[in-house]
Amino acid sequence: MSKIRVLIVDDHEMVRMGLSTYLQTEPDIDVVGEGKNGREAISKAKELNPDVILMDLLMDEMNGVEATKALEEHQAKIIVLTSYLDDEMLFPVMEAGAFSYILKTSSAIDIANCIRKAYKGEPTFEGQVTQKMFHQMRHKPKHNDLTRREKEVLSLIGQGLSNKEIGERLHIGIKTVKTHVSHILTKLELDDRTQAAIYANKHSLV
Repeated sequence: MSKIRVLIVDDHEMVRMGLSTYLQTEPDIDVVGEGKNGREAISKAKELNPDVILMDLLMDEMNGVEATKALEEHQAKIIVLTSYLDDEMLFPVMEAGAFSYILKTSSAIDIANCIRKAYKGEPTFEGQVTQKMFHQMRHKPKHNDLTRREKEVLSLIGQGLSNKEIGERLHIGIKTVKTHVSHILTKLELDDRTQAAIYANKHSLV
């Protein structure tokens, strides 16, 4: 039976040692390497080709968010294993491509099971992480769903430009402008251009 190849990345030697010692006792897990920062995570991942990477967040030289982003093309599933639940780190690392997010207060067996689930393509999230992500989804600004061009048109509406002026500014036809305006009103659930202009200014899109 092939073992799950795991790379442990943490700036605390005792954490790496403790995790490695326990995980090596699991018959289906093989700790193939360790790293103390994001730079080592990248080099070791390329060298050792792990299936799963346990990634700390706050580390010197390169943090876990930056390393996760740099490894987005790597096949390894990245499990964030951290003490932090701050939004400033949580959302960026998830957007960067982290597969699971658990806390260091998790039991050793829970961490091992998280590794197994990640290997099978099943994400694991700390309960509070799930709540934060759900809250963010519910409160995500509607204009995040606009295309780049629609955001440009919305900004110009907020500046008070007419369809003709918007077309001239963006070098597009007036029919195209009207189509963009229609999409903007639909996506933002607004009734008219006046509401769109107010929305653009309220959300600092002008």
